[in-house]
Amino acid sequence: MKLLIIGDLVGEPGREALAKYLEYKRELFDFIVVNGENVAGGFGITPKIANKVFNLGIDVVTLGNHTWDRREIYPYLDETENIIRPLNFAPGTPGKGYTIVEKNGKKLAVINIQGKVFMPPIACPFLAVDELLPEIKKITNNIIVDFHGEATSEKQAMGWNLDGQVSLVYGTHTHTQTADERILHRGTGYITDIGMTGGHDGILGMNKKESIQKFKDGLPARWSVCKENIKINGIIVDINEYGRTEKIERLNLHISI
Repeated sequence: MKLLIIGDLVGEPGREALAKYLEYKRELFDFIVVNGENVAGGFGITPKIANKVFNLGIDVVTLGNHTWDRREIYPYLDETENIIRPLNFAPGTPGKGYTIVEKNGKKLAVINIQGKVFMPPIACPFLAVDELLPEIKKITNNIIVDFHGEATSEKQAMGWNLDGQVSLVYGTHTHTQTADERILHRGTGYITDIGMTGGHDGILGMNKKESIQKFKDGLPARWSVCKENIKINGIIVDINEYGRTEKIERLNLHISI
């Protein structure tokens, strides 16, 4: 099973870059998973934009700490099977924290969790995923985990915690791709952060002028999406018939749009 997993899509430049890449690459992959929590102008996601992302051939959209930025997404999360928010959000919040997709006789479970370290208050991601896994493993051994978090240590700990229990643990949120992709001892693929798809000549996908000014004066800023040096960040992963990662490769590709 070959997976394409795309790092945080930031605004329209990120969507356009991914659309251009997938024109010729879509058929190479069994499943495509995208983190979409910054796709609406850098903050959150709307139903209209989510539909545009799915229409690119995306199988699953994961989210993170910007899930609730756009109120119109709330009912959509309950109505749409393959867009998921972090599993360890408070009980009763819209949506769910995992999904299982099936295509061409193959099944893939995708779990979304959010870290606690340097992040908004949230329930323990370790306990949440540990409790869920036995239920999912009754259905498939092909399981990937989007860990949306800030701290490298917390992500690494989750990787080792789930080694041999899931196919892949990958980080999102920091918008900065790390060069530590590896296969852990029991066959779980791991990378601390898969990066960002959008404008890389800014600050985390937003224009640098506003960010620099805010660091100088501390006043509220109105950020705009960066449209310079557009890159696709992500990973390409091969999973074998036992649900173990055989290959993990970073994707860091400049796209002209």
